[in-house]
Parts: sequence; C-alpha cells; structure tokens
Amino acid sequence: MAKAHAPRFLELVNAARSQITECSVQDVVARRETREPFHLIDVREESEFAASRIPGAIHLGKGVIERDIEKTIPDTDAAIVLYCGGGYRSALSALNLQQMGYTNAISMDGGFREWKESGLDLEV
Repeated sequence: MAKAHAPRFLELVNAARSQITECSVQDVVARRETREPFHLIDVREESEFAASRIPGAIHLGKGVIERDIEKTIPDTDAAIVLYCGGGYRSALSALNLQQMGYTNAISMDGGFREWKESGLDLEV
C-alpha cells in the first residue's frame, strides 16, 4: 500500500517530475535484457537497502548522493537510473543530479515497491 505523503512534499515532487526524465520498471527490465549499460542507484535509506534491493544496484542514499556522486560516477554523461521506494525521492535526486550537470539521470517511477510487486528478482 502506498504511503500517504504530505501535500507540500507532493508539490515538490510533482515540480521535480516536470523537469526530469522518468522511466518505468519495465523500461529498466528491457535495458537489462538488451545489456544496455547504465548505473542503477538505490537512493533509499541504508536500512531499506540492507533489507532488500534490486540486484546490481549500488547504494547512494538521498542524503548523500550529491556529495558522493562525483566519486562514484565521474562521467556526467553516464546513464543513471535512480530508484527509491515509490519514485518520489528518486525524482528529487534526479533533479539534483541534473542540476549538477548529469545529463542522463532518470528516475524509475513506481520504485522498489513496483519492482517487488511485479515479482522481479531481489537481492537480500
């Protein structure tokens, strides 16, 4: 069940979504099937990542991604797909990366919740 978010938070997320690129869970599956190179970044909290994650994802939590992205992915043209629990925190993170010059930062709409509900592989 989706979490009920505060109205101002939703306004912030919707404003970010109007400025970024989003993809679906199935788009990420297709990228993997065609072996398209991209970085998959989980921006959830460390405890969420530790409990379960999408296989191959690296963890850069929303609280530190802007600080650590340049060390982790120095190429600002690299394809980066970000995900969180439902696609809200990843949308905000994608906007921040875009503002830092990352030209191909994409937020996965539906996030981990939709990935899991779709019965796709998980790593624990």
